[in-house]
Formats: sequence, structure tokens, C-alpha cells
Amino acid sequence: MAPAAASTSGPSEQSGPHPSIIQVAKPYLFHQQLQGQLVATGANPTREDSYRLQGIQWIDDVRTGLQLPVRTFDTASVYFHKFRLQHKDNEYQYQDAAAAALLTACKVEDTLKKSREILCAAHNIRVAISEHLSPDDNVFDGPSKIVIGLERLMLEASGFDFRSRYPQKHLLKLAKDIGLERDTTKMAYQVMLDSYRTFSPLKHTSATLAFACIELSLLILDKSLDESLKDRARKYQMWKTTRAETLETMLDLLDLYTHFQKSSIIGPLFPMDTFIQIRIKLNQGVDDSKGLMRYTEHHEPSKTNGHKLKTPKTPITPASPSDIRLNGKDINSPATLSPRSSGSGRRGTVVRGQEGTVRFMLDADQAKKEKDSVAEYFKVEYEEYEVEVEEQVRPERNERERPRDYRNGDRPYHNNHYLGNKRIRR
Repeated sequence: MAPAAASTSGPSEQSGPHPSIIQVAKPYLFHQQLQGQLVATGANPTREDSYRLQGIQWIDDVRTGLQLPVRTFDTASVYFHKFRLQHKDNEYQYQDAAAAALLTACKVEDTLKKSREILCAAHNIRVAISEHLSPDDNVFDGPSKIVIGLERLMLEASGFDFRSRYPQKHLLKLAKDIGLERDTTKMAYQVMLDSYRTFSPLKHTSATLAFACIELSLLILDKSLDESLKDRARKYQMWKTTRAETLETMLDLLDLYTHFQKSSIIGPLFPMDTFIQIRIKLNQGVDDSKGLMRYTEHHEPSKTNGHKLKTPKTPITPASPSDIRLNGKDINSPATLSPRSSGSGRRGTVVRGQEGTVRFMLDADQAKKEKDSVAEYFKVEYEEYEVEVEEQVRPERNERERPRDYRNGDRPYHNNHYLGNKRIRR
């Protein structure tokens, strides 16, 4: 009798309705998570930096032209960053994404502006006064529809999270608390605006940004830190932040000033050597301290068979503008696609929106409870049983009775002669 064989039986397909997909809003992300999302979307590192800086500059210029408050700029910049982490660069034009982010921020911050007004302001900034247009011009019909279509995806990328943060308030309170001078406060305020050109607002709290901008301003102006930031550890604890987070924010800003000096507000005002010397000083502080790292909560990738998992070094290059636009229309823009086909398809086997209902939640604990309660009704149970099967055992052949294969060199020989080639051994 052959040994018992185990077999399983169970439903091949999931029965019943599909459980809804819950997406929890993430107000903060770690740097490692940001890089992972950029790699997943296939973003080109060179174009990613260029599109990010140009998009924030576009938002800042239009915000200034429309005389919108700084809180609208903060909210629009955060929405713009979150949108780019969810969608590929070849799915949209960065100008359209920036306009959609600013339109969404105007509604969230109650500084209402229509899409035509935003597009008209962007157009009038680039051209001479004689060529200015009004928002009712027919030229803005097509771009307005694209911006309105991107607004829905902008809300989905943010998880319908309307909780906005204004670190400028914390900056002014902290500057008043430590008795900062007026010129240093103005410098810190400009550095705060430059921080939105990086991913720092997605990674750290408002208090962390305020500490980093003030300390970096003191270093740029070559002023003493001991007199301004006395008892730094106690203030970090009071404002619920840490030295590691503050240091990471300052290094992110210095990366902006050293690599993209002309694309910032403070960068062109000072020589490059000033930022390089400050960066060397801060890097030495990271190396000398045992508990500080360049990025907070950075973990090594998991290993497989003793080797680290490698990320692709050459991500997919986005298509050129000539390939994206056809007959004046953006054929790859999510606004011109259907709701089901506009997603990037990175959410596993089930594409979001095609199966089941997508629900957006802010409370992560409540989402976990709902998933656990629903999972009980979608468990797939298996039943194991043993079956005895009779198998015919083939008898083993004797080695002498084994037929010889002359094609594989198994040739007979007699009296030290090879019959194949008639050669005699000597």
C-alpha cells in the first residue's frame, strides 16, 4: 500500500459580496515610505525634483497674483505632494496638477476661487499686460475641465483629509518665546516657505519645522545659538519634538539650497559656501552622536537568502510632452480617463474602484476594528482528509540485463579491440 496522501478541498472563489476597501488618511510619512512610493510609481529622480520644484513655484506665483493667504499655499503644496506620490508623472502635466491642488486648497481654506480664475492668473503672469485675458475667455474651457477632473483625484490621494497645518503660527510663537530678533524672524519665515519645496511638511510636525527654520536661520546669519535657544532639550520636550527630527529637516533644506540654489527664496541671497559649511557642521554632529541618524525611523530592507532586496536603479522614464499630448489634448491625463482606468494600478490584485466600495476614514483604530469584524465572514476554511491509493511498483532490473546504448559510447570490446574504429591498444 502506498503512503497516505493529503488533499484539501475548499471554495476556489470568494463567495458573497466583496468587502469594501478602507483607505486611512496618513498625515505623516517617513522618508523611507516616500522613497518607496516614488519607486513604485516609476518616477525618474531627475524629473521628480524638477517637476516638484516647478509645481510649487507655479503655486506660489499664482497664489501671489491672486493675493491668497499663506495658509492656502501650505495646503495646496501638501495636496500637490500627496498627489504626485500616488500617480505617475506621465499621467498628467505638472501645471494641471498644481492648478488642481490650488483649487482644492481654496475650497478647503474658504478662499474661494474658480478654476478659470486660477488659470487666467497663471496666464497673465507669463504674458505682457497688453495680452492679458479675462477668466470668461473661451481659451480656458479645455484646461478648466482637466483641472476639475484632477480635483477628484487630488481628494482621493489625500484620503479626504481636510486637516491642515500652518507651521507659520508655531514659528511666530516660538520666535516670541525665545526673544528672536526681527530680521532673524523674517529669515525664518522665508525658510519656512522654502521647506514646502521639500517633503519636510509630509514628514514632520509644525513644531519641528519651526525649530528647524529658526535654527537654520541663525546658522545662516552666523548668530549664536546658545543665547537664542537656551535649554534646547527642555523646549523640545515642551513642543513635542526631538533633536533628530529637527536635524533631518535642516539637512533637507540644505539639500535644497546646495543642489537647487536658484529654485528657492533664500538660496540666491547667500553664497554656496555658506550652505556647504553649515551642512558639514551638521553632518559632523550626526556622525559624533550615537543616537542620531540622517533620517528618522530608517530601517534596512528585508533580506532574501542572505541578499538585500535591491530597488531598480533605472526607473521608468516618463513620456515626453510630445508623446503625451495629441491634438492639443492630454491623452494620458486622469481627467480624460474613466474613473476606473485613471488609477495607477499599484494597489494589489484588486484595482481600487473596480471591485468593492472604497471608503475613506481618518481613524486608523476604527478602520482596523471594522476590518477584523468583516474578516470573520470571509474566512476560507479547508478540510483535510487522507486517501489510500494503490500504486504498482515496477521490478528493478539487473545491471547485467540492462540494454546497452551504443549511441552514448557504451560499446562492447573484445581482446582490447574497439570494434567501432578498429584501433588496437598498445
